[in-house]
Amino acid sequence: MPGLMAKPTTTSSLSKKRSAPSQKGPASIKKQKSTSSSGSSTVTSKSKSKSSKSNEGQGQGLKKRSRPVTMPVSSAPDEEDDEDDWEDEIEEVPADDDFEADPDAMVIDTPAPAAQPHPNAPPKQSARESHAVQKATHQARMAAKPHSSLLIQAKHAWSLARRKTVPSPAERQADIQRLMGVIRGHVKEVVFKHDASRIVQTVVKYGSAAEREEVVVELKGSFVQLAQSRYSKFLTTKLVRLCPAHRASILSEFQGSVLRLLLHREASSVLADAFELYSNAYERSILLRDFYGKEAALFAPSASGDVTEAQKEQAKKGLRGVLESLGADEEQRKRVVGAVKTNLVTLFNNEDKGAVTHAVVHHALWEYLDALEMIQDEAERDKGRREIFEMCQDVVAELVHTKDGSRVVREFLARGSAKDRKQILKVLKPHIERMCTDDEAQLVLFTALDVVDDTKLLAKSLISSITTPATLNTLCKTSQGRRSILYLIVPRTTRHFTPALLRSIGETDAVADKAGTSKKERGLREAEVRGAASPGVLEWVEEMRWEKDSGAGGKKVIGEVVRDPGGSLVVAEVMLYADGDKSAAMTSLLSLLSAPPSAADASSTPQHLITIPHVSRIYKTLLQGGHFSHQTKTVVAAPADRWSPRAFAKVVVETLGEEGVIGLCVPQPSDDDEEEAGTGGEGCFIVAELIETVVKGRSAVVDEDEEESMRGCRKSLKGWFGGDVKGRVEGGEAKGKRLLLEKVALL
Repeated sequence: MPGLMAKPTTTSSLSKKRSAPSQKGPASIKKQKSTSSSGSSTVTSKSKSKSSKSNEGQGQGLKKRSRPVTMPVSSAPDEEDDEDDWEDEIEEVPADDDFEADPDAMVIDTPAPAAQPHPNAPPKQSARESHAVQKATHQARMAAKPHSSLLIQAKHAWSLARRKTVPSPAERQADIQRLMGVIRGHVKEVVFKHDASRIVQTVVKYGSAAEREEVVVELKGSFVQLAQSRYSKFLTTKLVRLCPAHRASILSEFQGSVLRLLLHREASSVLADAFELYSNAYERSILLRDFYGKEAALFAPSASGDVTEAQKEQAKKGLRGVLESLGADEEQRKRVVGAVKTNLVTLFNNEDKGAVTHAVVHHALWEYLDALEMIQDEAERDKGRREIFEMCQDVVAELVHTKDGSRVVREFLARGSAKDRKQILKVLKPHIERMCTDDEAQLVLFTALDVVDDTKLLAKSLISSITTPATLNTLCKTSQGRRSILYLIVPRTTRHFTPALLRSIGETDAVADKAGTSKKERGLREAEVRGAASPGVLEWVEEMRWEKDSGAGGKKVIGEVVRDPGGSLVVAEVMLYADGDKSAAMTSLLSLLSAPPSAADASSTPQHLITIPHVSRIYKTLLQGGHFSHQTKTVVAAPADRWSPRAFAKVVVETLGEEGVIGLCVPQPSDDDEEEAGTGGEGCFIVAELIETVVKGRSAVVDEDEEESMRGCRKSLKGWFGGDVKGRVEGGEAKGKRLLLEKVALL
């Protein structure tokens, strides 16, 4: 067996050698290759079976719990198992029951001397005879187990019912009904056996609602035990997911054991899935009741009796509903709230069990913080918040990935002192990039940017982790990541943040104002955050520069950022609203217009960047000085101290020159070399906006040097668009040529 070392004195023991620390010699290498090959095939088989999980149910992918930001990307949370993932297990019969291995022994490649047979020893068996004896022994042992005949029949029927491909749905149902006929009345005997629980899973997976109901009825009263089993826990999760009519009754069986099950290695995933993925508000309240203590249980609806709609509505209110039902008894409220804290402390003191990452625990934690507002004694409220923060401060990174956990950490930030906020940022710092791409976790970052007065601490702990070029390239690939970048430059803009998201972000505004722990004016804090982020994001834009000798590297950057519609929006916002000198960033963006046609991937047709609508829109937006508002039908200009469209127009004229500007709006003759192909005249709108800015653009402050440079640009443009070029524009078929000719007439 793997991991055991055989004595090198018998021939039969050689097959049980473990690999030596140093593999030398032909025999050891051969053995190593064999083991490696076997292991590889096993891994491949498992990986293939895992890939089929998403097809469970009528071809629909299963929902998954949110992943903690502290969890490595390569590791996956405990997912619902599939009975098809398992191969039939056959117990191995060891050749020598008294065999012991020396773990420190070394593999000897030289043949061991033949052992002298004992004079009274029985005749040696052949390999075939030995295998037959082992098989007979195995069958006898299996037959001696309880319900052996039932399991044999069930496995035979199961081998047909579990097939992934069947000729027709009717045949599938016939197989399932045949299997159900075998196990009917014996489900409880079958389900607790490790090699047979998957039989019942097949019935639940492919069976009808009536067959699932039969399974639930037979297992009634056993779900706590099922949830704690390594194998039958998957059946429990399937029943919770696929039997909504019985979901409340199944979850009610967990009452009184929820805290213990959350600390159980196997059962915690069952409760976590049921709470986060499959339950409604009332069903979630069933799992939360154990947190409220024994005194609150007296006021809870009976788990076994019928529950009225009024009781359900009261239960949906959670801890607040329980406290409301107590009336004005302040002491009783304190006892119930204290019981919640005691139960939370029990879970957080056992963080190694993994319960602190589950949404059900985060919900109970948020209910506790919210219920403190119902305690009249302000000193008691502050004491409760302080104690719960001290309990959670080292594990806040385990909370931010769920809605309630994120709300808890944001509450800590809004109410906390400067020291508390520093501690939170210290714990979160290693996980900033993961948090940026998580819908709930990024709200914690936004709240930190909104309430922390020490912007130097923010720059060091948070902003610097986001604004490296490598991180920015990664974040630009997802909508969540782009929001994290934009919040540094244009926080809470309705252009990029939905009303629902803005309401979520603003939940802590009133809390922070009431707590009075943030002294700095909001506009000043935003300016300091933007100033800290601007150098990094501008450097990122500068690195997009394309040079003729840059080769594939320059094209790769273009493909990753500018070609992406979301990435182009981020680039435009950075140019319009970031602080600092943008001359190098302007030059980098304009260099992309000189890049030859290229493809986003191997299957795409090469095209010039200017022919991509959202890329063209970047330059048009920068030349007009801001975004066009469809409501007011005007351009919403960026602040004059951050962006000057006339300065950009000057750089365009100087950088592109006559050849570059004319090439944007006049189709170039194509040849066999696609590197020399032109833009097809698709840049007419950009050149028209360039002329508009040069001719009619005005700065907030009159600058004689700027006016002089604009007159020079106007003169250059007028000379470039002479009769020949104007005729080529008129003769072309490019979009926007009429608008361009109107603007040329203004020169």
